[in-house]
Amino acid sequence: MAISRLRFTQTKNTALTKQQRRQMAELLALGKEESARIRVENIVREDIYIELLEMLELYCELLLARIGLLEKKECDAGLEEAVKTIIYAAPHTDVKELSVIRDVLAHKFGPEFTQAAVTNEDGIIPEKILKRTAVEAPSEKLVSLYLKEIAKAYDVPFSELDEEEEEEEKDGGLDEESDDDSGEGGKPIVVENPDDGPTLEERLTTPRKLSAASMPLPDSQGSPISVRPPHKTSDNPHPVVKIPQDVAAQVARKKRTSDAGLKKKDGDTDLDALRKRFEALKR
Repeated sequence: MAISRLRFTQTKNTALTKQQRRQMAELLALGKEESARIRVENIVREDIYIELLEMLELYCELLLARIGLLEKKECDAGLEEAVKTIIYAAPHTDVKELSVIRDVLAHKFGPEFTQAAVTNEDGIIPEKILKRTAVEAPSEKLVSLYLKEIAKAYDVPFSELDEEEEEEEKDGGLDEESDDDSGEGGKPIVVENPDDGPTLEERLTTPRKLSAASMPLPDSQGSPISVRPPHKTSDNPHPVVKIPQDVAAQVARKKRTSDAGLKKKDGDTDLDALRKRFEALKR
């Protein structure tokens, strides 16, 4: 029952915070930033409360999964954190079923155990639970962050968001200027010393190892290296592989030569066959 109630409360509060966010967007659209800054604190507190309920739901599921261990007289070490956290945090919620579980656990393990949980003597209560049960106003930074996110989500003006966008535009302009100046007044171009590496003759005579290529079989045709065509993009819907003009001309000449050789070979074959037929007729 407590788990179901916790989930229902989370769903209900989440729907309420969505309505409040719309109201904050309307205030920002009307230019009432001070009013929105005050009222957005309720949204911050509701979100923190929802996070607390989510954590307590996990602890309740843990108790349900290990309910057999609760029959022991002493609290099991694997359940001590969950039991003490529920005893500590239940008064900070409005879920009645969770308060009932707290009373049952307090009666089960005694007043000393309950007092240790309430005061967190052994420091077993997680820090995230302590922060979400603390009663304090949200920081100005968190309030501004909430208002910025609301302004972005609902596309409404907000002074701090506009200032942030202007700063980003200025930074982008400075980056572009620095990129333009880098060709003349930027870092000097470092030229490697040719004596440090192999000479041109050595590079030409040394065979290269093609790790990604394999030699074709004797009967197979084609190049051992294949070129993957470029992918289609919005800027280039019909991509093609660009080949240098000199290479393309050389390939075209080789193709014409090979085609001519094949035609000549076919012609010689036909002539030989015709001569054989004439000789057969003479006989």
